[in-house]
Amino acid sequence: MLREEMIDVVRTPEEALQGLPDFPFVSHYRTVEGLRLAHLDEGEGAPVIFFHGEPTWSFLWRRVIPPVRDAGFRCIAPDLAGFGRSDKPTDIDFYTYDRHVELAGTLLEDLDVSGATVVVHDWGGPIGLRLAVEQAARIERLVILDTGLFTGHQKMSDAWIAFRDFVSRTEDLPVGMLVRGACKSDPGEEVIAAYDAPYPDAASKAGARAFPLLIPQTPDAPGAEAGQRVLDALRDDRRPTLMLWADSDPVLPLSTGERFAEAIGRAAPRTIENASHFLQEDQGPLIGELIAEWLTSA
Repeated sequence: MLREEMIDVVRTPEEALQGLPDFPFVSHYRTVEGLRLAHLDEGEGAPVIFFHGEPTWSFLWRRVIPPVRDAGFRCIAPDLAGFGRSDKPTDIDFYTYDRHVELAGTLLEDLDVSGATVVVHDWGGPIGLRLAVEQAARIERLVILDTGLFTGHQKMSDAWIAFRDFVSRTEDLPVGMLVRGACKSDPGEEVIAAYDAPYPDAASKAGARAFPLLIPQTPDAPGAEAGQRVLDALRDDRRPTLMLWADSDPVLPLSTGERFAEAIGRAAPRTIENASHFLQEDQGPLIGELIAEWLTSA
C-alpha cells in the first residue's frame, strides 16, 4: 500500500519548465496519495505508454512521440515521482521499486487504458515490464529499449558501478551532465538545460539519486524477487515485442541486450546505429518511426 503520512516534496515552479526545445506538449496532472503526478497525453487511438528512466523525464520522448501519434496512436508519457513535472519527495527512502510500480500503475487505472503498448527504457523497464506482467489485461504489446530486469544475479558493467558510486556520494547530482555523457552526439546546451530544469535544488534530486542505489546486487536484496518473477513471466509470454538497442551504449552494451532478449525468449534486438544509452536523443525520430511502423503492421 502507498503510505499516506505527510511528506516533504519539491514542486518545480511552472516557469522553470517553459519554452523547452522541441517540446510543445502540455502536461496533465493527477493527485495520488497527496502527490501531484504529471503525464503527457497526445493524440487519439490505441494507447502507447512511454516509461522513462534515470535521470530523465517525459522530455526524453519528445522526438519519439510525434511519428507514433501521427500514425494514429494515443501517446501517454508519465513523469515518474521525483522527476519532471511530478512532485519530488525529498526523502531518498521514499523511493522504492515497489512504490514506483504502484504509483505508475495508478496511471493505467485512472486513465482506464486497454489494448496498450508499453515502451520502456532504462529504469522504465523494471517498472513498465512489471506492470505488463501484473496488469497484463491492459497491455498487449511491448517495446524494449536499452533496459533490463534486476534479479540480483545480473553482472553490472564497470561503467555502471562507477556511475552508482558517483551518485551515492553526490547530493547535488549534475543531471544534465549525466545525460550528456551517455549520448553519442552532444545534444546541445538547450537540451541539457531542459534535463536540469525540473530540479531547483539538491533536495529535489532525491529520486534521481535513489534509482542506482535500488538495483539489487544479490538475489536476497529488496526488488530482486520481483525482478526474477517478471523475468520468469516474460519468458513464457507471447505478446508481440519489439526490441531496439543502441550500438554504442556503455552502460548496457548491445551484448547485454542480446542476453536479455534470450532470457525473455525474444529475438535479438534491432541495432540502432550511432546511438548511446539515451538513444532517444541520438536517434529519436528514427525510433518513433520504427515503433509506428511496427504498430501499424501488427
